[in-house]
Amino acid sequence: QTIDKLSGGEQTRLAIAKLLLEEPRLLILDEPTNHLDFKTLGWLEDYLSTYKGGLLVVSHDRYFLDRLCSRIWEMDRGELTVFPGNYTRYLALRKERDARQQKLYEAQQEERAKLEDYVARNLVRASTTKMAQSRQKMLERMEPVEAPKPRLKPPVIRLHYSSEPVKDVLRVSGLEVVVGEGEQRKILIPQADFEVARGDKVAIIGGNGAGKTSLLKCLMHPEGCKGRVDWGRGVRLSYYEQGSENLDLQLTVLDTMWKHYPRSYETPLRSMLGALGLTGEDAFKQVGQLSGGERARLKLAIICLADSNVLLLDEPTNHLDLATKEVLEEALSAYTGTLVMISHDRYLLDRLPNRIMELEDGILTAYKGGYTAYLKAKAEHSVPKKEPAAEQKPDSPQKIAYRRGKEARREEAQRRKDHAETEKAIAALEQELADIQRQLALPETAADYLLLQE
Repeated sequence: QTIDKLSGGEQTRLAIAKLLLEEPRLLILDEPTNHLDFKTLGWLEDYLSTYKGGLLVVSHDRYFLDRLCSRIWEMDRGELTVFPGNYTRYLALRKERDARQQKLYEAQQEERAKLEDYVARNLVRASTTKMAQSRQKMLERMEPVEAPKPRLKPPVIRLHYSSEPVKDVLRVSGLEVVVGEGEQRKILIPQADFEVARGDKVAIIGGNGAGKTSLLKCLMHPEGCKGRVDWGRGVRLSYYEQGSENLDLQLTVLDTMWKHYPRSYETPLRSMLGALGLTGEDAFKQVGQLSGGERARLKLAIICLADSNVLLLDEPTNHLDLATKEVLEEALSAYTGTLVMISHDRYLLDRLPNRIMELEDGILTAYKGGYTAYLKAKAEHSVPKKEPAAEQKPDSPQKIAYRRGKEARREEAQRRKDHAETEKAIAALEQELADIQRQLALPETAADYLLLQE
């Protein structure tokens, strides 16, 4: 397949596979868990936990940071601070550091106030001038202790709408989801049938390349798809795409907002951008200059002004920092409209949906509740019912010892066999190396650079 036909998760897996085959001493990974399904995410965490090289990672995945990182570097307003331990340890240490810094600051401010008061009262008196001057020098020599810097304010996200749709928001029947054309044509979902009622919060999960994003695009633009997609009367739709395909990278941030809201004044648009953390000169940056997180905030700003009562969201927490993720989770929880989303964020999936639809092998299966309820239902479904076994007598110590001895003998025999095969392979390779070195030493080889290179 050509790379542009792969899903976001498949492209991430391809990039990681390419890196791991190079086996570098240092792996530098920028948001490696974005777009990955749960199976691949678990595999990647297992692989990297035993990786012999160093790992430098930018990530907002709390599970990932806790499992893999032994040091956290916090970047805050141009300063880099190093904390030992994983993410949970970093949070505790940062809180302790801020509390300690606050106490030191308050103690010094109290000491300074006392010295300044003494100097002010005693400097003019002849009998106490020398003591006041001594205190004055103490004040001048005192190294100032800075108060702990306040944390940057998280963005403000408010999702609202002015009109309610009908109760039956969406009906899908016989929908075929297809990608590619001609020989590249592939049916991802032969037939999808489901309904979404007003106020539902539905999460679609599944492996990379299963067709989740393609399904969402069919719901948004059903005219090019086989089957029926019926949106109810009064539905106002907004779509949050996974990538930046619908953003013009040459436009400025403010012009992008005007493109979506051409009749709006500058002030409300700038206010919305500011609430999402795109303040001041950020409004005049080209979209192509923005980071992944800033582009995500721009897309959220567009949706916040849309007055939509139905949201289709494709991986909305990707690229967002932890504070923004938490604010978005709260905003989506408070949103009383209808929500259909794709996500691999385990925190979000546990907190938000009232229904999870799993897409596997082209089939959609619905589960009530959030991610924990889904895992429980899957576990119950996958455990086969066992017939009551006949009561067995426990093995005697002699039997256990015999079995263990037999296993040990088998393992030792296998080790001896592997050792003999390895010695044979080494001998063959040494002979091959000696033959090559003999050929290299021949004058005719030295005179033929092509043969030498070969």
